[in-house]
Amino acid sequence: MRNTVFHLFLIKPSHYDNDGYVIQWFRSFIPANTLAALNGLALDCVERNVLGEDVEIRITCADETNTRIRPDKIIREIRASGGKGLVALVGVQTNQYPRAMDIARPLREAGIQVAIGGFHVSGVIAMLPEVPQELKHAMDLGITLFAGEAEGRLDEILQAAYKNELKPLYNYMKDLPGMEGSPTPYLSADVVKRTAGMRTSFDAGRGCPFLCGFCTIFNVQGRKSRSRSADDVERLVRANVEQGVRSFFITDDNLARNQNWEAIFDRLIHMREVEGLTIRIIAQVDTAAHKIRNFIEKAGRAGVNRVFIGLENINPESLKEAHKGQNRITEYRAMLQAWHRAGTLTYAGYILGFPGDTAETIERDIRIIQRELPIDLLEFFLLTPLPGSADHKRMHLAGVPMSPDLNTYDLVHVTAPHETMSKEELFAVYDKAWDLYYSPEHVERIIRRTKAWGFRSQEMMLKLLTFYASWKLEGVHPLESGFLRRKYRRDRRSTMPRESFFVFYPRYVWGVAATYVNFAVMYWQHSKIMKRALNTEATEEDVAMTPVQEGDFDTLELFTATAGAKAVVMKQRKKNATMASAAHSD
Repeated sequence: MRNTVFHLFLIKPSHYDNDGYVIQWFRSFIPANTLAALNGLALDCVERNVLGEDVEIRITCADETNTRIRPDKIIREIRASGGKGLVALVGVQTNQYPRAMDIARPLREAGIQVAIGGFHVSGVIAMLPEVPQELKHAMDLGITLFAGEAEGRLDEILQAAYKNELKPLYNYMKDLPGMEGSPTPYLSADVVKRTAGMRTSFDAGRGCPFLCGFCTIFNVQGRKSRSRSADDVERLVRANVEQGVRSFFITDDNLARNQNWEAIFDRLIHMREVEGLTIRIIAQVDTAAHKIRNFIEKAGRAGVNRVFIGLENINPESLKEAHKGQNRITEYRAMLQAWHRAGTLTYAGYILGFPGDTAETIERDIRIIQRELPIDLLEFFLLTPLPGSADHKRMHLAGVPMSPDLNTYDLVHVTAPHETMSKEELFAVYDKAWDLYYSPEHVERIIRRTKAWGFRSQEMMLKLLTFYASWKLEGVHPLESGFLRRKYRRDRRSTMPRESFFVFYPRYVWGVAATYVNFAVMYWQHSKIMKRALNTEATEEDVAMTPVQEGDFDTLELFTATAGAKAVVMKQRKKNATMASAAHSD
């Protein structure tokens, strides 16, 4: 029997809504990968007895988007077992930092050790010349900050915490570890079941070679690709299948640039096609993935039935502004059609608020996308200077006024000035964008397309409804959404007053009831749209579904609506002519 208990709480914080309440659900949609990664490392530490054979390390994992966090209960549990423990707030993004601090303060007041890591801490330490005030404040409270990745470092953190000797800051940003052979991400089924669809996640690789100005990935994870091996991925998939988890989200920012993608896909294909295992995967890729030989074909066979694509914009000038030169609008149609041929649902991210954007150009571009690009689900984001990005560093050093409230850096709030639109105008355009894309006419068009490429119409209708309703009914981006919103009166932001019992609960109950009555009405409307789409033929040809051809450059607005688009087409035609000439010479 072990003589000492050391508690390790691994918590992925959520963030606050505009009323100051934690965004939390009975079942959340997106699994927390950092939580899985840290738990996998912690389980390895337990197996190796890094605190000695007489010390029991008890790990508790919680994702606050689907689990209530009670600092008072954590304090009692640690004290009841002797007082030794560490609460690690993991994967903390900028918008989650205020919530992380609200969890940490009562813990520190009770003498419990707390550490915070994630993209906010790592990003600002990597990019800014000085440690910002919010991180200094955390260290003043005795909170330990961790910048970098924990592979190969968790032993040191746990041993220091066990001795009560944690440093204020651990900075490993200049020493990113390799991934091959390291302990793999893992969450037990009782944690995974709180995610809709029993979906877990893992990163097959980290790092990105591209230099997008709005992105934090390459500054936090580096530009060099680091990958898990096919053996690593097979091991973690089998471990999950054994506990009944068969749905996965591969969180690589760009799986198509993972140097081991083919070996990983081949291993998954064998497990599915030879062993008969059911494996479903959501992955993220770039707009050029279709040009990699066999990538899309093998992705489909490996179980990738949904893919998220960082489309970002259809205006070449905006893409240039974002240093997103790898996105070529001349490839968009071929790429999207290739994914459909593999039977894969396409999600695309689209950013609003580039310097050249106006309300008129945004509406024009959305209508072009509806007519000419076979995207299934489009997600809108506001261009945001995220701490850790090149955009944020440039604006910070130039003294550009940015929102002082870190909770608003969630890609759906305006946090920086725009060249031509006020804050209110830009937000109004963002709100309208959801109405424009998810209009009844376009929902019908998308459902009709599913009939053409073989996706289940009922499932598509529900996804379209869920995406639109998340924003319109809950005011939450679909990626932060879930089933049945939960709110707790005492879990309000520390800077806002606690509401009385008689104010909070009637409003909460009424809000939930109103939301689901409205959702029922929207469901009825979407069901009627689906029935109409399946029972009537289109009155005109669906341009987005027609095969790509050279004449598209002259007839589609995607290529003719802007001077930038025309310039890209001219460049592409010159490239095509050069290649044709070279082929003829050979």
